[in-house]
Amino acid sequence: MKTIWRDMRNVRMDSATLLHGLGILKRFFLGKEINKGLIFRLFMYLVLIDVAFIYIKPIIYMVSTMIKDSANLLDPSVIWVPRSFYTGHLQEALRLLKYSQAFTISMTVSLSIAVLQVITCAIAGYAFARLEFPLKKTLFVCLIFTFVMPPQATILPSILLFKQLGWINTYLPLIIPAFFGHGLKGTLFVIIFRQFFGTLPKELEEASKIDGAGPFRIFFRVMLPISTSAIIVVFLFSFVWSWNDFYYPSMYMFASKEVPLSISLSQMAVSLSSEAEQSGPSIFAEPIKMAASFLIIMPVLIVYTFTQRWFVEGVERTGIVE
Repeated sequence: MKTIWRDMRNVRMDSATLLHGLGILKRFFLGKEINKGLIFRLFMYLVLIDVAFIYIKPIIYMVSTMIKDSANLLDPSVIWVPRSFYTGHLQEALRLLKYSQAFTISMTVSLSIAVLQVITCAIAGYAFARLEFPLKKTLFVCLIFTFVMPPQATILPSILLFKQLGWINTYLPLIIPAFFGHGLKGTLFVIIFRQFFGTLPKELEEASKIDGAGPFRIFFRVMLPISTSAIIVVFLFSFVWSWNDFYYPSMYMFASKEVPLSISLSQMAVSLSSEAEQSGPSIFAEPIKMAASFLIIMPVLIVYTFTQRWFVEGVERTGIVE
């Protein structure tokens, strides 16, 4: 009997040990919560790697293609990593784009638009969020209406207006409307600032009013200095949007010889197509286009590399992801 009892106790101990081990494995693979386990983390990393590859692959292909010489381009075994590094396509793209001139124009226009939109949209967003004035709701509805109106619906009246003012083939039709928060971009930025200022505590304004500060002083001395995250988000959005914009420069600067990079890239593509029609297709056309595209997106990538931390923080604080 003692032997049977001892064997039964050993079986119970082995069962308890087995259940304890299964519990440890369950917590390790599944976690105490669904988002803490190894399986969930592996799944999330798999999704993130796949999404990152979708965005990174075109850039890798662009860089790989633009540094290939004729031997690498004609060799079917060379797909991603060329056997030699060739910079001739970059030099040709610099020449065809007139890069120094077009870069200066793009940078000047984009910075001017970004700075003006940050100032004016911040003032409008603060007014809609914290001030009370007649027809406030009606004006905000009109603002939303401009958000849903396509730019193609207003481009012809805008061209006629700027032609009467003598602004066609200049940078003024691109910069001056930004001062008034015109169009889809301005509406979006006003909404971002409105969302941000609406989350700030009212005690800040009340303390300033006790000290005798008016609305403008409260905005410039109190609200604007603590809205760095929203300013960075709006500035980056506006800068990148203006840098990549092709539609408005092509409408307002169609006969100008001094154009931004987006128009230079289009003119270069037309030039390469004309050469292909006259003398036949060239193996160097695609590498030159890849080099030109890389030169255009490189400044934006550099800006985002140094500002990504503040950009992500600003997106979270302004409520864009809500």
